[in-house]
Amino acid sequence: MDKQNSSQTASQNHPPVVAVLGHVDHGKTTLLDVIRKSSIAEREKGGITQKIGASSVEIVHEGKNRWITFIDTPGHEAFTKMRSRGAQVADISLLIVSAVDGVKPQTRESIEALRAAKTPFIVVLTKADLPTKNTEKVKQELLKEQVQLEGYGGDVPVIEVSAKTGMNIKELLDLILLLFDMHPLESSGQAPLEAVVIESKLDTRAGARATAIIKSGTISVREEVQIDGNACKVKTLFDTNGKQIQTATVGEAVEILGFDRVPTVGSLIKDGTVKDAVMYEDQRPLTREMSYHKEEEHKGLSIVLVADTQGSLEAIIHALLGGIKLVQQKTGEVNEADVLMAKSTGSIVISFNTKIKPDIMSLGYTEKVLIRNYEIIYELLDEVKDALEGKLQSQMEQIFGSAKVLAKFPFEKTFAFGISVLDGRIARGDRLRILRGDEVVGETTISSLRIGKDATSKVEKGHEAGLVLHGGLDIQVGDMILSHS
Repeated sequence: MDKQNSSQTASQNHPPVVAVLGHVDHGKTTLLDVIRKSSIAEREKGGITQKIGASSVEIVHEGKNRWITFIDTPGHEAFTKMRSRGAQVADISLLIVSAVDGVKPQTRESIEALRAAKTPFIVVLTKADLPTKNTEKVKQELLKEQVQLEGYGGDVPVIEVSAKTGMNIKELLDLILLLFDMHPLESSGQAPLEAVVIESKLDTRAGARATAIIKSGTISVREEVQIDGNACKVKTLFDTNGKQIQTATVGEAVEILGFDRVPTVGSLIKDGTVKDAVMYEDQRPLTREMSYHKEEEHKGLSIVLVADTQGSLEAIIHALLGGIKLVQQKTGEVNEADVLMAKSTGSIVISFNTKIKPDIMSLGYTEKVLIRNYEIIYELLDEVKDALEGKLQSQMEQIFGSAKVLAKFPFEKTFAFGISVLDGRIARGDRLRILRGDEVVGETTISSLRIGKDATSKVEKGHEAGLVLHGGLDIQVGDMILSHS
């Protein structure tokens, strides 16, 4: 059955928007995996969710087809603001607490976010299949945090679940819908459009795109909308499965393309007739002073910061230590202008969860600009701390040259490669890093290096050569070679 038709015919209510909050590694994403039968948790870097994800699931509740929209919020401490945003746009929230580990720092932050949002919530005790669980102790810890649980004089439902065994998963979904039906939405699909941006980014191929939750009205392809004081036309809509759709309505999460610039996370999307759209619940991103004057004396660390999404950018800025000078911040990919900006301002380039092309890395080495890319936020923060203490710059490699693989042919029991040196030199004794697009194939060393039939110790820029390498790396024509210390 079509999602919109089933949600409208099965119930007068629109799908509830459910935020999933809690401490890192307490099983939020794993629980959602069981619900939506996906494997997102296994793909998360470092086992933590680092951006707000939205997904929709269909269930049969009291003999009717119903939909629920879930927002999976990050658990790492740096993402406090994003957890708060998830709670603010939700109709119902789930406070995920491990029945083994109990209340932790981000549990307390999540409780504060829920209090501020004033939305009904359910306490979900995960890992309830483990013999080391202590649910009574965890409930007592929650009571100390002023969470008024049912059965203890309060009205906050609590349920034990196990993602591993599937225990009480269906009961949890039923409980969500029962709680939602007790607090029906006043919003209507016929009301003026109001959608909240929960994540945004710059896609190098598709342009600016944003994930939004529809709070009232509907949004359609080719419709003119208003956001951040600018009018634009919706070009494409995707549902949470990445399928193109023509329209979306209350309670649904949708990805939108067509913006002239990356929308600010927390912004309201309204129909084109409404002017001066504002931020939802004043969810303006945390920023620091961006102005930079070369003549200024700055004794700390200067950074050009590039992140995959606006939410990640905001979280990193919020978590950075004192002594950091943010010269520039943006979403998207690291490009030549970023490297040159870093060089002119004496900065390092910090990239989070983006791909850095080999030519940009090579430019960084040439210009002596340190470029670091991270996939886990706490590793980024740890190394920024190291950089403040002067440890990171000493780790910078010396790059001697780069080359491109032009040909590959069998040679004895291995392969020989024809290369063209593009920059610097390639020499015996260097370590070689093999790059394929944005990926590192591996590291190796030179076994034999020849120009024509003559053995040589070094090949300079602009010349071609043949080489044989140690090891059995799967090197292909078109791969790039970086020679380094």
